Amino acid sequence: MDLPAAPPAFDATTGSGRRPRADPGADIGAGCGLLFLESSALVVVLGLWCLSGFDLDPAGAVTADPLWKYLAAVGGVAVLAVVAAVIAARAGAVVTVVTQTVMAVLTCVVIFGGAAVQSHQEQLCRDLPAASGCAGGD
Repeated sequence: MDLPAAPPAFDATTGSGRRPRADPGADIGAGCGLLFLESSALVVVLGLWCLSGFDLDPAGAVTADPLWKYLAAVGGVAVLAVVAAVIAARAGAVVTVVTQTVMAVLTCVVIFGGAAVQSHQEQLCRDLPAASGCAGGD
């Protein structure tokens, strides 16, 4: 007669055993949902920057706000993507890790590219204050 065996109450074994993976449906759903939310946040932040340089008055000269505070908001999205990737890695959610890593890399590219553009614009305005896009120009 075989008696049923109960699973151990506590497994203290360590080693390189297979880690359990998250449910694929939940993993894909979480990855796509986070990707959508973070992309929406980036569109809103960069859209607000574009709208800062928009004016319906054809006689008025408007320059866009400096990018620095908008880049800080994009950096916040990058930090959230990295934190989500770390949490997903610990949970074994491979798809979410990949999507959050891609989002973190893309936001870092946006941050470094925007910082380069803004510093170039500031250097141009220092060298030639009457240039297009400068407060003294146009």
